[in-house]
Amino acid sequence: MTEATLQTDAAPLAEDDLLVVSNIEVIYNHVILVLKGVSLSVPKGGITALLGGNGAGKTTTLKAISNLLHSERGEVTKGSIHYRNEKTTELMPADLVKKGVIQVMEGRHCFEHLTIEENLMTGAYTRRDGSAKVRDDLEMVYNYFPRLRDRRKSQAGYTSGGEQQMCAIGRALMSRPETVLLDEPSMGLAPQLVEEIFGIVKDLNEKENVTFLLAEQNTNVALRFAHYGYILESGRVVMDGPAADLRENPDVKEFYLGMSEEGRKSYRNVRSYRRRKRWLG
Repeated sequence: MTEATLQTDAAPLAEDDLLVVSNIEVIYNHVILVLKGVSLSVPKGGITALLGGNGAGKTTTLKAISNLLHSERGEVTKGSIHYRNEKTTELMPADLVKKGVIQVMEGRHCFEHLTIEENLMTGAYTRRDGSAKVRDDLEMVYNYFPRLRDRRKSQAGYTSGGEQQMCAIGRALMSRPETVLLDEPSMGLAPQLVEEIFGIVKDLNEKENVTFLLAEQNTNVALRFAHYGYILESGRVVMDGPAADLRENPDVKEFYLGMSEEGRKSYRNVRSYRRRKRWLG
C-alpha cells in the first residue's frame, strides 16, 4: 500500500512477511472480548508499530503472538497467527523463543535482585552455541548500551528506569532473536531517553537485521522510527499504512499527534469517521 488505508478483514500479505496475524479474537475469563478481528503483518527486517491509547488492545495483541495470554486467563478464540508460515497458537512461549520470537514486557520486569550482567545472561538460557558466542553477544549488547557496561555489577533494582529498559531489551537480544515484540518502550521515561532507546532500536534493525513489532502510545516518536503502522481502537485495527503516510494523514494528526485546537479525540466519537467505518457498528 502506498498510503494510509482503512483496515479490512485481512492484513496485507507479502512474500517477506515473517509474522501474519489474521482476524484474531481474544477473550479473557471466557467472557471479556478484548480483540475483535485484529489482522496485521510484520515483514522481515522492518520496524512495525502498533499504535493506540491505553486499553486499545496493543499489549493483548503482543501477548497473543507470544502465547503469554494463558497466564492471565486469556485465549485466542478465533483467527490464526503464523510465524514463517507455521501456526504458532499451540506452541509454548519457550518454543517461540527458540524460533526467534521474544517479547520485552511492558514495565521492563528485570530481576531486581540480580546484577545487570546477570539479567543479561538469563536471556541466553535457551542457547546451545557455546559460551564464546554468548560472550561475543554480551559485548555486542554493551556496545549498543554503554550505560549497561558501566552498571554491569549493579543490582538491577537500584538502576534507573531507562537503564532497566535498556537491560530488558539487551536481555532479549542475548537470545539471538529474529523478531522482538517490544511493549511500550517509552513508558515512564524522559523524552531524551525515549529518543536514545528508539535510536538504538533503529540501529539494531539496520545493523543486526532484528525485526521489531512495537506497541506504543507515543504515536509521534513511533511513527518517526517505524516503517509501517497499525492504529488500534477498542480492540480493532482502524487504520494502517506506511509510517510516513500515517504521519501526514489529517485524522492521525488530529486524533493522535495533537495537531488540533480541539485537542485529542477518539475516532469513534466523530460522526464523519463513523460514516466512513460503518462496519465498526
